Amino acid sequence: MGTIEVSGKSYEVDEEGYLVDLSQWNEELAGEIAKAEKIEMSESHWEVVNFLREYYNEYQIAPAVRVLTKAIGKKLGPDKGSNQYLYELFPYGPAKQACKIAGLPKPTGCV
Repeated sequence: MGTIEVSGKSYEVDEEGYLVDLSQWNEELAGEIAKAEKIEMSESHWEVVNFLREYYNEYQIAPAVRVLTKAIGKKLGPDKGSNQYLYELFPYGPAKQACKIAGLPKPTGCV
């Protein structure tokens, strides 16, 4: 287990950098995680992160990339519901990286 320091507050993360206590998530922390992942957050990134948080709140599970792609396509339009679009935003795996930034557990099926 490790920690991330943001504005003088410590957040516990697991060995892969996923937030342990999901209720501690906030946008400032998300920004720090994104920086560590070498991602500069844009409006498009936040759109996916917020979508994932809503999805998790509804289904209590972080979606694997195939499910994520399909669900985003339904809600945000087919141009955003493509692997290419999501990998441009999150090059190391849209489900994996975006879930980490969103303060969610690692998606099932992610290795």
